[in-house]
Amino acid sequence: MTKRAYNFNAGPAALPLEVLERAQKEFVDYQGTGMSIMEMSHRGAVYEAVHNEAQQRLLSLLGNPEGFKVLFLQGGASTQFAMLPMNLLGEGQTASYVATGSWADKAISEAKLIGETHVAASSEAQNYMQIPALEDIQIPDNAAYLHVTSNETIGGIQYKQFPDTGNVPLIVDMSSDILSRPLDMSQFGMIYAGAQKNLGPSGVTVVIAREELLSDSPKSIPTIMRYSTHLKNNSLYNTPPSFAIYMVNEVLKWIEEQGGLEGVARNNKRKASLIYDAIDQSGSFYKGAAETSSRSNMNITFRLPSEELDKAFAKASEQAGFVGLKGHRSVGGLRASIYNAVPYASCEALVEFMKDFQAKNS
Repeated sequence: MTKRAYNFNAGPAALPLEVLERAQKEFVDYQGTGMSIMEMSHRGAVYEAVHNEAQQRLLSLLGNPEGFKVLFLQGGASTQFAMLPMNLLGEGQTASYVATGSWADKAISEAKLIGETHVAASSEAQNYMQIPALEDIQIPDNAAYLHVTSNETIGGIQYKQFPDTGNVPLIVDMSSDILSRPLDMSQFGMIYAGAQKNLGPSGVTVVIAREELLSDSPKSIPTIMRYSTHLKNNSLYNTPPSFAIYMVNEVLKWIEEQGGLEGVARNNKRKASLIYDAIDQSGSFYKGAAETSSRSNMNITFRLPSEELDKAFAKASEQAGFVGLKGHRSVGGLRASIYNAVPYASCEALVEFMKDFQAKNS
């Protein structure tokens, strides 16, 4: 059996081994067609069945929320940062955002290019190491929507609850924690995510939204940038990233096999608790970077007593078969990304390595 690395990459990230093995079996000959799914026409019945099944399976995992549609797009969350205000920010309206770190800031920067933009709350004063209190979020009366980033991969912070926005659509970039826990979809107008963390390989972006937010895009924006174009054409207006969508469908099957969102949430909590406990019980040798109440269950950020030890830890971990533990270049330190597909055994191995490194370097 091939030895698998301890993969803690922030994205593209670990995929379930079972999914990779299934895809490997079907790679050359998909279900007796004599072709790979990558070779097929996106207009053909075989591919369209996979495409539609992935949409239906995604909505099923979310409880089949009434009135929601799934789009498969391209360009990652970065393209959604622009598409969102282009489609939904009307004349005389304001786009409202909560600033929680690098990804939220990028979304705000794109919105400013399109129209009037407002920051409803910010944790910049806390170096983006915590989520602002929900009661501090101030939404203007003319808001087209409120946008939040549910999980900031760089700081390692995550919303535990979402703000009640009343009649204003709540739109959430869930790129790094989508399908990691149950969601009450009635709270949201739209959620979107790049696939490369919890959903599949890079190349496809998923938008799950109330149909009324997708159906009436301005005719003044390019056709390909209109949500209405993709809704009308079932995400087949242009050639979709068919292999990535096939892989998303296989990952969704795997999530079902884990007990759905409740099952993956239990496992994610176990994994996160294991590593956070190792940090908190280390006598301050390891120190969590994020404020405790905002700690992410997806991206665990931590530091050692000195920058030199941070670097030594990163180097030694690579030599021991761990991948991706170096913190983001903008903040330094260490980061363990433990998305759905990261096995509990990998987290156990990391904790053992942390204890061993501390014993050798205290």
